[in-house]
Amino acid sequence: MAAVVVFNVWTTYKGALDTANLITDRTLLASARVIAERVRKSDGLVEAPIPPSALEMFASSDQDLVLYRVATSDGLLLAGYPDIVAPPQLPVGLEPLYFDTLFRGTPVRAVVLSRPIIDTGNQQTAIIAVGETLKNRNRLVTDLWLKALRDQVLLVAAAGMLAVFGLRRGIAPLMRLRDEVVSRDPAELQPFDAGAVQTEVRPLVEALNEAFDRVQRLIATQRRFVANAAHQLRTPLALLKTQIVVGRREQGTEAKEEALAAIDRSVDRMARLSNQLLSLARAEQGVSSLRKEAVDMEMAARNALDTLALAAVDRDIDLGFDPVGGPFLVWGHSNLLRELVFNLADNALRYTPRGGAVTVRLEHQAGEVVLLVEDNGPGIPATERENVFERFYRRLDTGGEGTGLGLAIVKEIAASHEATIELKDRAQGPGLVVEVRLAAHEEGAAEG
Repeated sequence: MAAVVVFNVWTTYKGALDTANLITDRTLLASARVIAERVRKSDGLVEAPIPPSALEMFASSDQDLVLYRVATSDGLLLAGYPDIVAPPQLPVGLEPLYFDTLFRGTPVRAVVLSRPIIDTGNQQTAIIAVGETLKNRNRLVTDLWLKALRDQVLLVAAAGMLAVFGLRRGIAPLMRLRDEVVSRDPAELQPFDAGAVQTEVRPLVEALNEAFDRVQRLIATQRRFVANAAHQLRTPLALLKTQIVVGRREQGTEAKEEALAAIDRSVDRMARLSNQLLSLARAEQGVSSLRKEAVDMEMAARNALDTLALAAVDRDIDLGFDPVGGPFLVWGHSNLLRELVFNLADNALRYTPRGGAVTVRLEHQAGEVVLLVEDNGPGIPATERENVFERFYRRLDTGGEGTGLGLAIVKEIAASHEATIELKDRAQGPGLVVEVRLAAHEEGAAEG
């Protein structure tokens, strides 16, 4: 800022100096021309009478010293001061030459011009020099400079006032919005009326409303998680407490072993329920708050199926994986997509009878990666296929061990990846085929 001020002061002074020099130079030139017009030859002699008008134009209150000198080109002094310092060079043709010099130690601004002397046989030339000390010019520089500075100060002050007024007027809607936000109850997340605010702050209000909406969804997800956890864990905890009490009362070793086995099964069910509740909460948040990346669905499926391998062996179920072609790249979140495969395969294992088969396949179809999970269990009637995606919905006639959360988790993950899910009958025999379609991601494609 200081550099700008210094530069502005310097340029203002330079402008005032140039203007004062221009005025001084024009006065000097006018005086020299008046004198030049009076140089003539009379009775064989060259004369240079100085008319009063040539000097009166310098009249000022500063009592500047006006100097003049008229001489011929061969050095004959016709009028004026003989000790005016000569210019560094003589003018060319009729063009004037301006220069700065000293007269008896005092700075002088001067002009010199040449004119031919009429009626001289040897074509003599008159050299006319006119100069003036710098008191008047310096005063003019100061006056012009101060006037320009004053005008600039007034202009800056006016601009500053207008800027302050405009700034206050411009931020007034923001201040009102701030006051409204501050005065709100912390729990109130209702959107602002974007149509009731000025156009300038409408994008900010819309952004706030979007943020409020995201926070509301997050809070709703947390509340559902707490409610689901409280509701679903209450019964298993009560059952576990009862089993512990019964186990303590049992006297025989065999009875205690049965009680411990029952407790172990209850703990396993609670652990699975807790894990699925957490998975559901993560799925409900979607991928908007997570880092997206290119995910290899074949790798995600293998990781999920490796986790389920022992469970398949325990149930005597043939768990197979058949990727057709590849690679199977999609854009999303690797952990959530692994959860999707895990829950589909786990759900199929739990509802497939012993000795059955569950097969997971990956295919490419029309720019999509298609995940197929097929089992030869009891299947799902067409009338119930919409219901099975609801939380905690369980078919009581199947004898399965599910919690009713597996397909709800799959639905949320698929929705967050803009994928589609379809339940189909097996082509041959009883069973179910779950088909999930995700948009294929090409390597090198821009993030979307």
